[in-house]
Amino acid sequence: MVKIDLITGFLGAGKTTFIKKYAQYLLDKGMQIGILENDFGAVNVDMMLLQNLMGDNCELEMISGGCDKETHRRRFRTKLISMGMCGYDRVIVEPSGIFDMDEFFDVLRDEPLDQWYEIGNVITIVDAKLEEEMSEEANYLLASEAAYAGRIILSHADEATEEQKSHTIQHLNKALEQIQCKRRLEKEILCKSLPNLSQADFEELLNCGYVMENYRKMDMEEQKGFDSLYFMNENVTEDNIQEIVKKIMDDPECGSVFRVKGFVKNAEDKWLQLNATHNEITMQPIEVGQEVLIVIGEKLQEDKIKSYLKQE
Repeated sequence: MVKIDLITGFLGAGKTTFIKKYAQYLLDKGMQIGILENDFGAVNVDMMLLQNLMGDNCELEMISGGCDKETHRRRFRTKLISMGMCGYDRVIVEPSGIFDMDEFFDVLRDEPLDQWYEIGNVITIVDAKLEEEMSEEANYLLASEAAYAGRIILSHADEATEEQKSHTIQHLNKALEQIQCKRRLEKEILCKSLPNLSQADFEELLNCGYVMENYRKMDMEEQKGFDSLYFMNENVTEDNIQEIVKKIMDDPECGSVFRVKGFVKNAEDKWLQLNATHNEITMQPIEVGQEVLIVIGEKLQEDKIKSYLKQE
């Protein structure tokens, strides 16, 4: 049986950064691993950020697009079937676009997947500086991810105050209460910035398992959910991107924008990876990129966002 780990996260909390470190830890232990990036959108930026892991013992797979959620779910199942034949010791799944956590468990109960895979761990990454104001749907998604987690990592913990970290834990537990889940989180929380995770931390995470919980389900089919708008070849540079992104995130006419990610080029024609939330905007050098910006949020207004990107 191949162990399969689910890495969930919320609003730029650091899933991809964690997967890079977790996967490298598994590779250093001599494991052969597969990583499945599951992106409901048309462009998979996170896939590019994992390219340096590619090698004889690590393969990257991607699900992208799909005309509807049902098509996307079928592609998810089909990809797991093909990966089950590759002889991996471990498979890591990043489930962007799959809103229903039960779906992950349901798929693995289907034949022939139930003969090939067993669930290893569910690890959830939450920003230690979690935003205070979140919609009912956003809180539901957050709580449904946390409910199943064997461990929850509060990323950016070193940058957060004790008050912010305490608020985030309280927010998580309140969100669980709102969906009528009896679980309350305390000992399962690892409050540590991702760059500072130690070998001992990864050993613990490797064996953290998961929890099956009951809670009130939200009918996600009737909810619009989070939008992801993709903007290609826009007039943005290293010099103006931070100002533009701040305006987009601060303007309610753009919708409720949670995150902007993508790539821009600097003056030396080198790629920079952009990752912006309300807490911070970062740009890091990266070897490979493409001219795309992705805006994530609720009730997004494409024309208004595009007007900022088109500004000289």
